[in-house]
Amino acid sequence: MQQFEAQLSWQRGTQPFLDNRYSRAHAWSFDGGLRVPASSSPLSVPLPMSDPAALDPEEALVASVSSCHMLFFLSLAARAGHVVDDYRDHAVGTLDKNADGKMAMTRIVLRPAISFADGTRPDAAQLDALHHAAHAQCYIANSIKADVVIEGSA
Repeated sequence: MQQFEAQLSWQRGTQPFLDNRYSRAHAWSFDGGLRVPASSSPLSVPLPMSDPAALDPEEALVASVSSCHMLFFLSLAARAGHVVDDYRDHAVGTLDKNADGKMAMTRIVLRPAISFADGTRPDAAQLDALHHAAHAQCYIANSIKADVVIEGSA
């Protein structure tokens, strides 16, 4: 078993609170000293109560799935002798009502674009197998109910 930690801090300051017009801006802090400005999404809580420049939880979830998939993909590609030169993804999460009628991240689409060193590019079947294995091993994807789809790559 492993444990991972994050710290969150938010302060009301002098803002009114009971009118529900307080700032949702807060900060996430992680080991090593990284501090990330965070907020609700302006799509969920209108401006000025949200900070559009900050990371919102929905974006963080989508980025976490994308990052986890990439990290496993890179490891698997290296073990198989495929030298990855560049990996980029434009991941998109869909927030919608789930089967129970509750708002949920129902789908996350990963669209990796991958460049390989000359002579090490996998064929289409090998590439699909690498993505399938990376998805199966990604414990972030294994932890959520949303469908995670990998579209077109390389």
